[in-house]
Amino acid sequence: MPFPTVALTRIIAPPTYFRARPASISCPWPSMLISPLSLRLPQPRYHAFLASIASSFSKPPKFSQPSKPSKPLSFSSSHPTIILPRAMSQATPSAAGTPDEPQGHTPPLNQHLNIVALETFFTPLPPLIIPKPYTYSLTEYDRSSAAQVAERIKDADIVISTVVPIRGAALEPENSPRLRLIAAMASGTDSIDIKACAERGVRVLNSPNCNTVALAEHVASMYLSTRRSLMPVMRAMCRGEWGLKGSVMTAAYTAGVPPRSCRDETVGIIGYGGVGQAVAKILGALGMQTIVSGRRGQSDQAALAAQGRVTFEEVLQRASVIVVCCPLLPETKGLIGEHEFAQMQPDTILINVARGGIVNEEALVGALRSGRIAGAGVDVFDHEPATPQSSPVVAAAATGDLNLIATAHTAWVAASTRANYQRVVQENVERFIRGNVDTERVKA
Repeated sequence: MPFPTVALTRIIAPPTYFRARPASISCPWPSMLISPLSLRLPQPRYHAFLASIASSFSKPPKFSQPSKPSKPLSFSSSHPTIILPRAMSQATPSAAGTPDEPQGHTPPLNQHLNIVALETFFTPLPPLIIPKPYTYSLTEYDRSSAAQVAERIKDADIVISTVVPIRGAALEPENSPRLRLIAAMASGTDSIDIKACAERGVRVLNSPNCNTVALAEHVASMYLSTRRSLMPVMRAMCRGEWGLKGSVMTAAYTAGVPPRSCRDETVGIIGYGGVGQAVAKILGALGMQTIVSGRRGQSDQAALAAQGRVTFEEVLQRASVIVVCCPLLPETKGLIGEHEFAQMQPDTILINVARGGIVNEEALVGALRSGRIAGAGVDVFDHEPATPQSSPVVAAAATGDLNLIATAHTAWVAASTRANYQRVVQENVERFIRGNVDTERVKA
């Protein structure tokens, strides 16, 4: 029988004791910090785990019956939960400002801050540093649905999210009157109603450039997979065609001819932020020539040349590999459709690691089926989670024989991405409280 998981959850309380359910330990020593983790322990041993912590201190703990919390605590997990206190404030110096002197807020922040993390499934929270004189409570949920958000943030001062929609009734002042900050552990904030937040003075901070290396490497893997036609070759072999025909060499062709080598490619990058620059670096190292797109409709050649860019139309026509890594904005929605595919070379590879809605999915599948382009790699979709029923791209990848790689918005996943998100969310929360946010991360 597998061991049950004991989840350690940080709920910050006055640092003179810590409580555990179903037993309590009263402790005279200063409060403790245990980072978020899950221990694989047999059920009978999780009390022994507490005792082992206590035994490391000079003064033994006193065991007593559990005291009833003054306020019910809500948790997303049904596993036994150990509640450990933490110093109510930590004066660790940081670049954000003087540790003990947060800048003023208008209106003032509550002295005790309720922090709610809605989606620690994606990235576990780091230990949070909260400057004096503030104290805080932290409630963590593994996952949250859109329907659960309003209830879960109703008493929150600070919300930490990743992709769950935070809109509508959840942001009404009557529902979340204390709300002052939404810290997104993501570069995109399209899941948050930025306008509503701005109107009521709720700050929204994102976490940019945390996933650039992972996304660039994912682009490179999608490029190699599609340019070398790995999926069509594998499917042909699995159908027995190698044995029947003696060769499946032509399954590796793109546009009816052997595939280009990297040094013969021209990669056109649409969106030259942190991800676009990382893509240019990694694909350039493979030998590709790089061109960067200006905004659609931008035609001043001199201005574009001064920025090291070419027109959007030139990228469509010249590039043999097109990488989309721009944000989803009103001006980029539907950026690439049938008209744009018609301008591309027949052996073009298109890769989208930006956001769904920038590339028209039906037009992309049509371009692949008609041979208008040679292959595609897609990591983002109009509706997520994507299914064969909701996405033409997923349906085509599941049933067709196209040169198409589809991944489930996993391009960002990497150990380095997790570490970066943890660092940036700590910075965003701490610097917001100090009144000294990074202006490049401000979305509202």
